[in-house]
Amino acid sequence: MDLDQPTVPLPGEVRMPLLGFGTWQATGKAGYDAVLAALDAGYRHIDTATMYGNEEEVGRAVQESGLRREDVFLTTKLPPERVGRERETIEASLRALGTDHVDLWLVHWPPSNPADSIPVWRELLAARDEGLARAVGVSNYSTAQIDELIQATEENPAVNQIPWSPFLYDRQRHIEHRDRGVVLEGYSPFKRSDLSDPVLTRIAGAHGVSPAQVVLRWHIDHEIVVIPKSVTPERIRANADVFQFALTAEEMRDIDALGGT
Repeated sequence: MDLDQPTVPLPGEVRMPLLGFGTWQATGKAGYDAVLAALDAGYRHIDTATMYGNEEEVGRAVQESGLRREDVFLTTKLPPERVGRERETIEASLRALGTDHVDLWLVHWPPSNPADSIPVWRELLAARDEGLARAVGVSNYSTAQIDELIQATEENPAVNQIPWSPFLYDRQRHIEHRDRGVVLEGYSPFKRSDLSDPVLTRIAGAHGVSPAQVVLRWHIDHEIVVIPKSVTPERIRANADVFQFALTAEEMRDIDALGGT
């Protein structure tokens, strides 16, 4: 793994880049082109899901990028309606992605029947133990739902991927993840942010960057994984260019305060 970028450790000596590239709604040729542009811009972490219908394009872009497989961190996700078909689903994902393992496999949403939650989690753990995924976790889970999995199996999800942004900042929730050894991964960082907010524009001006770049840097400085998505090459490059500046402790506090907690 190219360690020029900050990473966060997951169980099993896995390192996850804090900056990732989201691919929701990026399908077909546009999806393939976007992933190729992202890898070219320096991203080394690509996030997809069975539900996105673009695993094949993502896999082809990774293979054609010229990068070694071990230098790209790949995440995919199990859709909630695939309860009981976990093994079949991960095998289909691996075929589509053209790889023998993913770096992270997540339960995309908690199963609609809570009784399925622990059996599904056990299936993910089994896939990890067989080497189909290097690490496993969840997405859109509450702290209580995470605790249920830990209590039943003594295995904590490596990651919980949830909506996150400065305006959703919840210090308590952040601490709950840290206390449990679960990496917090935020999605839709811009969709849930007011990029014209005076706090963000002031801090962006001080560093000569955009408010969007400030939002991404804020995640990274909190060691929260963030996966911006875009299909525009200029935006893809700008979102990757967040390692040339750092936020001060005071700026971090000012941004945290946007969440109102």
